[in-house]
Amino acid sequence: MKKSGGADKKRVRRSTGGAVQNATRDPNSDTPPRKQSAKKDVFQLFAEKVRDNKNLVSRWAVLQETRVEYFRGKDFVSFLKNHPEVKDILESNKNLEVEEIANILLRKNLLVRCDRVVKTLRPGKKKLSTWPAHLEIFPEQVFSDNDAFFAWTFVKRHPLWQTLLSFFWPVLTLAICLFPVYPHWCKLMILYACAGVLLLIFSLLLVRASVFGALYIILGKRIWFFPNILAEEATLRELFRFWPKKDEEERPTWTKRAFYAVVAVLVILLLRHHAPDEAARARYQKRMYNIIDDVLEWSPSLALSGMMEKQETVVNATDSSNNFADGRKTDSGKMSPADNTPGDIILGHDANEDVGNFEDTDHQQHQDSI
Repeated sequence: MKKSGGADKKRVRRSTGGAVQNATRDPNSDTPPRKQSAKKDVFQLFAEKVRDNKNLVSRWAVLQETRVEYFRGKDFVSFLKNHPEVKDILESNKNLEVEEIANILLRKNLLVRCDRVVKTLRPGKKKLSTWPAHLEIFPEQVFSDNDAFFAWTFVKRHPLWQTLLSFFWPVLTLAICLFPVYPHWCKLMILYACAGVLLLIFSLLLVRASVFGALYIILGKRIWFFPNILAEEATLRELFRFWPKKDEEERPTWTKRAFYAVVAVLVILLLRHHAPDEAARARYQKRMYNIIDDVLEWSPSLALSGMMEKQETVVNATDSSNNFADGRKTDSGKMSPADNTPGDIILGHDANEDVGNFEDTDHQQHQDSI
C-alpha cells in the first residue's frame, strides 16, 4: 500500500508539472519550450548594451580587492532620459520607470549598489571625491540617485581586437628576446624607432606640464591638455583626446600661485647651476655610444668565436702547466736512491775532497821527516 501511494504522488507531481509547462507556454508560438528557455534574458542584453554605451559615464574602482566598473545613480537616470531608444531592447518592459528597471537589475544580480569607503573629508578638501577609488557594498540593495554608486557584476565581453592582441603578446615577447640575433640594419631601425617614440612621449609630457604650470600661475586655471594621456582605463579615442575637461574646483588664491611661481624659478635656477659642462656631456655621450655599439655589433658568430678563443687559451695554458709538472717529476726520478736533495749531494762531494786533501798532507809530512 505504501508503494502504491508513493507512485500516485509521483504521478500527481508529473501531471502538475506538465500542466504548469503547458500553462506557461505561449499558444501562438511554434518554438519548443527548450529553445524558449535558452533565449537570453532581455535585462541581461539591456545591461550589456548600456555598459558598452560610452554616453554613460563610468569609472573603475576597487571593491573587496576586485576591480569593478561603476557609475553614479544620477548619471544612469540622465542617460536613460537622454537616450530612451536604449530601452527598446526590453520589449514589453520598455515603458517601465528608470527606478523600476534599476531595481530589476539589482534583483537579477546584474548590478550591486556600493558606497564610498572614505566618508570623511580629507585635510584641505571641501567636498568628497566625485569618483572614489575604493568602494564597499551598501547594505540596502535599492536604487537611488542621491550619491549612490552601482557596479556591474558580470564580465564584459571583449572585442575581437583585444582577443587578437592577447594572442600577439607572447609573439611580441619572443621577438623582443630574439633582438640580439637580428641583423645590424634591423637593430638600427628598432633603436631609432624606440628612441623617437620615447622622445615624443617625454616631449609631450614636458610641454603639457609647462602649459599647465604657466596657466595655473598666471590665470589660476587648471587646464590639462590631453587629459587622459596617463589614464589606466581609457579607449584609444579617449586616450588622445586633446581638449581638457572643465575645471570644477575652486580657483587658487594668489598667495598659493605666487609660492608655486617662486618654487618653479628656484628649480629652474638650480637645474641651470648644476647642469653638466661640455666635457661631462662629451664623456657621457661617448659612454652611451660605446654601449650602443656593443649592443648593435654583437652577433652569435662573434660570441661563439670569442668563446672558442677563450677555450683554446685555457687548453694551451693547461698543457704548458702539465709539461712543467712532468719535467719536475723526471728530474726528481734521476736522483740517488737515498732520495738526497741537491744540497745534500753537493755537501757529500765537498766532504770527499776534504778527506783526500787531508791524506795527501799526511803523506807529504812523512816523507819530509825521512
